[in-house]
Amino acid sequence: MAQQAYLTETDDGGSGPERRRDRLRRLVLRFLDGWRGDRRIWRRGLVLAVIALALALVMLLHSRIPNRVGNLGSLTETFLPWLGIVIPVLLVLALVRRSATALIAVVLPTAVWLNLFGGLLFDKSAGGGDLMVATHNVNADNPDPSGTAREVAASGADVLALEELKASAVPVYERSLAPTYRYHAVQGTVGLWSKYPISAVKPVNIRLGWTRAMRATVATPEGAVAVYVAHMPSVRVKMNAGFTASQRDQSADALGEAISDERLPRVVLLGDLNGTMNDRSLNAVTAQMRSTQGAVGNGFGFSWPASFPMARIDQIMVKGVEPESSWTLPRTDSDHLPVAARVKVTTTATGS
Repeated sequence: MAQQAYLTETDDGGSGPERRRDRLRRLVLRFLDGWRGDRRIWRRGLVLAVIALALALVMLLHSRIPNRVGNLGSLTETFLPWLGIVIPVLLVLALVRRSATALIAVVLPTAVWLNLFGGLLFDKSAGGGDLMVATHNVNADNPDPSGTAREVAASGADVLALEELKASAVPVYERSLAPTYRYHAVQGTVGLWSKYPISAVKPVNIRLGWTRAMRATVATPEGAVAVYVAHMPSVRVKMNAGFTASQRDQSADALGEAISDERLPRVVLLGDLNGTMNDRSLNAVTAQMRSTQGAVGNGFGFSWPASFPMARIDQIMVKGVEPESSWTLPRTDSDHLPVAARVKVTTTATGS
């Protein structure tokens, strides 16, 4: 009986897995046979190859794209990671066209994208840290400020920054956060809540005519930390004007100057910068601080829009403080996702 069963199995072409492997092998060989002897595989797909090379150049030389026309450079840099979506499309088209030239060309943008963003595909969180911070643009039109406050407080953050605070909603946030945070300060439309004492609170002039940024000293158990909270002006993409961001850019320059003049060696910036770390227009800030997401983040950490996050415009940045981990928090009733990070204060130089 055993011998008969064996003969039946081999007569059918082998076991199930063996038959599937054989079927796949035949499909691959049939596909390759279509390429063999076809000299046109090098002449076909030249347009696809040109597109692939252009894509690689855009990603590689994005900083050279001028901003003079509609801030095209900043617009490209804001959504730079999403250019990677074009790569698999080009790969499929190259296979369909049976173009060796296009297939080879697709290797270049793939290598450039992986060099720029490959590190973000992995969780670089180290754990640990002695201070947890969080920031959230709560949205002025938030229908449930009390619920949003409770949700972000539940994250366990020691220091929490909120942006886009509507004057009428501030008392609601104060009452809802009081059980968790003993200390807080509000300046204009931004606020800071802390489990540790706050002092030296003052608005930061970011050239808007009203207050959307502040600075405070937080007395953590490991030492004093200067905490900045900022909400940069919004940017717009208009058909007739392109990426309108001049007001945001001026505010970023002013914020960069304020941080540069900071006397405390340990600085944390929390807020909605309305721009990504790739955007050259934020250089006044990004050139002197580290992004926690880029250093120790888990994935891309896109924070806006909350319904389908496409860009990381809510930032936690540090100077003189060591980032340990960074992540996004669960969605609230805002159009932004909250973001959080753990940092190590004790590894930096002492100072007050």
